[in-house]
Amino acid sequence: MIDLRRLHMLRLVHQYGTVTSAADALHLTPSAVSHHLRELARELKVPLLEPQGRRVRLTPAALLLVEHADGMLARWEEALADLESHRAGASGPLRMCGFPTAVGGLIAPAAGALLRADPALAVEIRECDTDVAVGLLAAGETDVAVIEPTEDAPPPGDPRFDREPLMAEALDLIVPAGHPLAGRRGVRLEDAAGEAWISVQGCVHHQQVMTYCAAAGFTPRIAHNATTWAVIWALVSNGLGISLVPRLADGPADQPVVRVPLSGDAVPTRQVLTCVRRGSRANPLIVRALAALRDAVPSRCARLPDRSAA
Repeated sequence: MIDLRRLHMLRLVHQYGTVTSAADALHLTPSAVSHHLRELARELKVPLLEPQGRRVRLTPAALLLVEHADGMLARWEEALADLESHRAGASGPLRMCGFPTAVGGLIAPAAGALLRADPALAVEIRECDTDVAVGLLAAGETDVAVIEPTEDAPPPGDPRFDREPLMAEALDLIVPAGHPLAGRRGVRLEDAAGEAWISVQGCVHHQQVMTYCAAAGFTPRIAHNATTWAVIWALVSNGLGISLVPRLADGPADQPVVRVPLSGDAVPTRQVLTCVRRGSRANPLIVRALAALRDAVPSRCARLPDRSAA
């Protein structure tokens, strides 16, 4: 009999490239993970790992095993979902995570609605970037992740995960009160080409600003960098520049900042996805979480069709 935990460890070593990183994700010691993988290799009578500089890589036999492991672990998630269905009145814990604006605009309202409907339900929420969220899912440390389709997100064909579109979110300009663009209708992104810009450096927001402005035919002059939306609001309200922000993002209500919806043929938009481990979408707790997330999509955003319900 093969221990599924060892297959999961092998998958994580393949994902992270080192035994140490896989051990960190599993909250185990590297020696414990190495021991389990040696035992797995002994049971299967094939070598599984070989050195590659300071990292390790899977042998051809191990890669073949991982392909089968994806299906086996997905079936195990399906079995857990069936068992959860059998346990009437399951109380969790239900673990959800997502990037900051998703936590504030989607996950927190969804969790609040779930708790109002079932006060005994245990819910755990973690704010993190998409790359961390994907790692938590892979390690079994969270059940539902709300992610952006960035280079850190799993591709649609990744056999470990089941991802579905949740909503499409337009990005708006925010400008100081009294700014010439504040009172205009039909503002296009290129109308702001000559402005000083404020960006969240080192994250997907900066990439979005650069990409969408380039598509509009200009390179934005980044005058200031911030790390939180509250700071962006403060900089904008004091006339230090403008910024491009998603609909879920918000700032202090007392700041004299005007949100300007953009128009034109290519309004900057980002998709927001839900992501779960493959095979787990039928788990009753996850079904409830996904339904609550869909109900939490605000009216200012476009809810996308749930393909899994078709």
